[in-house]
Amino acid sequence: MNNNIWECVCDRLLKTVSKNEFNNWIQPLNFQGIEDGVANFLAPTNFIGTWVLRNYGEMIQRHFITEGTVIDRVAFKVDSVSSKKHIDKNNGIVKKEILNKSSQISERSFNDSNSLLPVAPLDKRFTFDSFVIGKPNELAHAASRRVAEGGAVTFNPLFLYGGVGLGKTHLMHAIAWETQRRNPASRVIYLSAEQFMYRFVQALRFKDMLSFKELFRSVDLLMVDDVQFIAGKDSTQDEFFHTFNALVDQNKQIIISADRAPGEIDGLEDRIKSRLQSGLVVDLHPTDYELRLGILQSKAEKHTMHYPEVIMSEGVLEFLAHRISTNVRVLEGALTRLFAFASLVGREVNLEMVQECLADILRASDRKVTIDEIIRKVSDHYNLRMTDLLSPRRARSVARPRQVAMFLAKTLTSKSLPEIGRRFGGRDHTTVIHAVKKIEELKSIDNQIAEDVELLRRMLEA
Repeated sequence: MNNNIWECVCDRLLKTVSKNEFNNWIQPLNFQGIEDGVANFLAPTNFIGTWVLRNYGEMIQRHFITEGTVIDRVAFKVDSVSSKKHIDKNNGIVKKEILNKSSQISERSFNDSNSLLPVAPLDKRFTFDSFVIGKPNELAHAASRRVAEGGAVTFNPLFLYGGVGLGKTHLMHAIAWETQRRNPASRVIYLSAEQFMYRFVQALRFKDMLSFKELFRSVDLLMVDDVQFIAGKDSTQDEFFHTFNALVDQNKQIIISADRAPGEIDGLEDRIKSRLQSGLVVDLHPTDYELRLGILQSKAEKHTMHYPEVIMSEGVLEFLAHRISTNVRVLEGALTRLFAFASLVGREVNLEMVQECLADILRASDRKVTIDEIIRKVSDHYNLRMTDLLSPRRARSVARPRQVAMFLAKTLTSKSLPEIGRRFGGRDHTTVIHAVKKIEELKSIDNQIAEDVELLRRMLEA
């Protein structure tokens, strides 16, 4: 009876998630039954169990309920049999015994000809074909394309950085899909820095560092997303550094992403910063109006296929491209909401309906300036590097622009004083207070400072 229920749930999951996700995360699970409202599973590794619980737990619970079996939660334990190890005494190599089909699917052998090994699921929507190109991201797109084509690349690593929703993750997924398409035998790992750290900690805990090193140093392409999360984690940084060196020495490609440039990530070791800066560092700038409009037009065409009954008035896409300028995900989400709302209530998408349906998003987008944008604009205006504003340097040529940037951060964003201080090289909130008071004082007596502040404010709010 229990197995029949799980089979029905799996059928539903196959319609909900991609086949790749199902094979990597769901199929390795061994359903044990339901006890006291808890659906119990065995997972080949602690990592897989934790990942499934975090990303698919609610979905699994919902499908059980749909099948008529009410459960309160799902729980996972490690299958000690499927992850059992033995020591090859002849050569001292630790090997994993692949004792069931689930383990073979969860972590494929590197001898597998189809060994694309995404430690995090790849989104099938994120391909080069669906990536909208504009001036703010054309270099990042070109570099990503070049890496995905294979062959010798003159830059390693490729480091992509920028704010939330600017396309970093999209490009990394696109590289993985294109690499797999061109060379199915390529060994690829894509994961977040947090997942890298989690796997490292698990390897230490279970004294399995040899398998960890073998996994991460035997690939053709390693992609680590949001590398800023390993800042301050000394042991993880040390292992990351050695993994990085091992792959570079083998001429294997590495792609890293972060929310800011390597030199601006506080808590990252200098040797890692140096390594990350040795390749091609590409900034995905905030989107401009033309790029946002292009993204909306592309998405609107796809939505029209799903909602052919929806009529959209002229000027709606242009309005959205002007008003929602900080985050592409928010922009796309707003368009999705409009189409769904219009379809459900049978109304035309016009400016009046946009104001009604997207009131919360439009209010939130009114205050769109970020500290990253302020630092970038101030650095450009005063012909400084962004790292100068974040550095300990106290020379007036650096200190005064830094104070201007802090003043703008306080007046144009909703960030707290401690948050602003941390963003400017880990400074105390009292330093921010002093900077704000100083610039307020100088504005009334120094025409140049007053003009600089006003010009920068206008550029940032444009």
